[in-house]
Amino acid sequence: MTSLPERTAGQRQLGLVIDLDTCVGCHACAVACKEWNTSGYMAPLPDFEPYGAEPEGVWFNRIHSFEMRQDGRERTVHFPKSCLHCEEPACVTVCPTGASYKRAEDGIVLVNEDLCIGCELCAWACPYGAREFDEDAGVMKKCTLCVDRIYNEHLEEADRIPACVQVCPTSARHFGDLGDPDSAVSRIVAERGGFDLMPELGYRPTNKYLPPRAAAQPRAPHETPSNGGRATGAEALLRWVDRLLSS
Repeated sequence: MTSLPERTAGQRQLGLVIDLDTCVGCHACAVACKEWNTSGYMAPLPDFEPYGAEPEGVWFNRIHSFEMRQDGRERTVHFPKSCLHCEEPACVTVCPTGASYKRAEDGIVLVNEDLCIGCELCAWACPYGAREFDEDAGVMKKCTLCVDRIYNEHLEEADRIPACVQVCPTSARHFGDLGDPDSAVSRIVAERGGFDLMPELGYRPTNKYLPPRAAAQPRAPHETPSNGGRATGAEALLRWVDRLLSS
């Protein structure tokens, strides 16, 4: 089986922080991921029967949508899911050939396709369903955090971020060093109460999720705005939309 690299104090741990409050479920991240990676480090990412009754294929990023009740009100939460680049990844330690491995320099979990025998043990070991089996190549594939982008010196520095982060229209995805408590991503996790996915399993995911904020309570019909009775532009727009949808 495959061993994990030794952790040292202050070691980099690159990962994503995903804001469930601002994600709108547009799937731009999933499409950008597919577009970049189908010609990148883990290329190709095949599709099978894409126009058939039951299309399937290799997607490193998938978005699930759920209805939830919060403060007595219903809301839709969109939940993007990809490899979480765990600090204690069972998908690595279960691998019999060393194909799945965790990099010591940045904590990214990758797959060496030349060593992968397609046994799918890593997929069984991953409780998050983040592994994707390429039936054409007979090997396992997964999110690489766009390792071929973030270190690519031919790109502008502003573009050296994962494709999913770059295209998000609501800035719901953040990328950085979660091993540094003073980094921007670590600070936003601390400020917003970011959480691990299924922490009770002990895999210590690097990627974090920011919880949905409490829903704003609607103003009573007789209540006046706090700015002297004059509605702000945003309030006026919302009232107009409300009247339009109610008519």
